[in-house]
Amino acid sequence: MDSSRRKFLKIAGISAVAGIGAPSALNMLMKNEVRASSEGAGHGAQTDAHGAAAGHGAAPTGKRYGMVIDTVKFHDNPGLAEKCIEACHSYFNVPDFGNKKDEIKWIWQEPFTNAFPGDESHYKKDDRTHAMQFMVLCNHCDNPPCVRACPTKATFKNADGIIMMDFHRCIGCRFCMAACPYGSRSFNWRDPRGSKDGVPFIKKINPEFPTRMRGVVEKCSFCDLRVKQGLQPLCVEATGDTKAMVFGDLNDPNSEISQVLKARFTIQRKPSLGTMPSVFYII
Repeated sequence: MDSSRRKFLKIAGISAVAGIGAPSALNMLMKNEVRASSEGAGHGAQTDAHGAAAGHGAAPTGKRYGMVIDTVKFHDNPGLAEKCIEACHSYFNVPDFGNKKDEIKWIWQEPFTNAFPGDESHYKKDDRTHAMQFMVLCNHCDNPPCVRACPTKATFKNADGIIMMDFHRCIGCRFCMAACPYGSRSFNWRDPRGSKDGVPFIKKINPEFPTRMRGVVEKCSFCDLRVKQGLQPLCVEATGDTKAMVFGDLNDPNSEISQVLKARFTIQRKPSLGTMPSVFYII
């Protein structure tokens, strides 16, 4: 029996014995997966063309898509963040349950202390950084612990390095949520296609993208289908000419995103975990 199967059975056994009332034990095991990804599949491990541990994800294409978010431009353009969120959530039928507890989000805003917690290098931050809101989403990590934790392969890394969700394979175990160190995944506790007091959770259903069911996890997909058509992600398109978001192939030294990363200082969320996030921030 291989080690990954033993780990899954160990976690499943704890879940069966303790039930839902043992989130701390499950969370601890999943967080160990994050540390293991840094130690066992980090920069020094055998990797594929994307830097992910060999044997994980789809066959590489030589591409690795990523994003640069210029927080200053969002700060200087009021309403731009809301425009990006609306473009994403309306297209992908993200439900609004009307309360924080059941909230589903693919892209949203957080203050610096929430987006970059525990980063001692940013002690004594300037007033502007304190006042800023940071756009956060799935980091589409090159070494994703969520993929390692999923027992059904419902979440996987595709050939372009994008972390995807197969809603039909998801069994709602939420192991991927426990493994993700960024809180970038949401769980449907309620039926997204339902309503409350006559108000539908999805104001206007977009027939071009499937609605989900109760009991599945969802998250940002970097607009994978649009990218395959040569289009930009919806949030990037919504920023227009501001260049508040730049998307492209990190493995192409001549791409716009690679040029931006060469010219500007950027930070990532929790890079010390070894997940190798594909989202970078200009502050």
